[in-house]
Amino acid sequence: MPLDTLRIRGNPNIGVYIFANNKVALVPKGTESSVKRKISDTLNVEVIEASVDDSPLLGIFVAGNDKAILLPRLTKEEEVRELREIGLNVHIVHTVFTALGNTVLTNDNAAMFHKEIEDHELKRIVRILDVGKFRKGSIAGIPTVGSVAVITGKGGVVHPDVDDSELQELSRFFCVPLDVGTVNFGVAFIKTGLVANNYGALVGEKTTGPEIMRIMKALNMR
Repeated sequence: MPLDTLRIRGNPNIGVYIFANNKVALVPKGTESSVKRKISDTLNVEVIEASVDDSPLLGIFVAGNDKAILLPRLTKEEEVRELREIGLNVHIVHTVFTALGNTVLTNDNAAMFHKEIEDHELKRIVRILDVGKFRKGSIAGIPTVGSVAVITGKGGVVHPDVDDSELQELSRFFCVPLDVGTVNFGVAFIKTGLVANNYGALVGEKTTGPEIMRIMKALNMR
């Protein structure tokens, strides 16, 4: 599994701009061809330019797994249509939250949600994602669970304030081994600087060598 460093729009906070699963990566419109090529080569996915309400912050607004992609209610009709026309299974989520990338944490096994998400919409999202387990909660006491971890079908990296017992419990819940780490020279909000799937990983270019080694171990990259 390859790992590479990246900046997008001159920014090492790559997870703010990119959503990826094992099939596709969504990147802002106008992304440089060299950046798209690196994403495609590293994650082994098709790279699609997209937007949400004309915003490039796809990593903030978009969540999902290999079965479905979740878009916030502010996504424009033409933006949804563009994604559906290329065959993506996208669904609009009607919650008070629009930053779904920060409030939903999921792989193909389980999904975890911000504790204030509405119950009726949570159940609908669970059906869309087709996961066997779900719950509301926090990680290291932080309710924006999607911002503090990146989890694939092979492993995951979570906020360094998670203690051993919480780490073990999260590993059981998501059915993959997890470990703590940081990105971009000490940033604890993992999502901001890491984009990963079962095939590879990209880290913000400020991520240090020791951080990269820990990430590779946590994601079970061989």
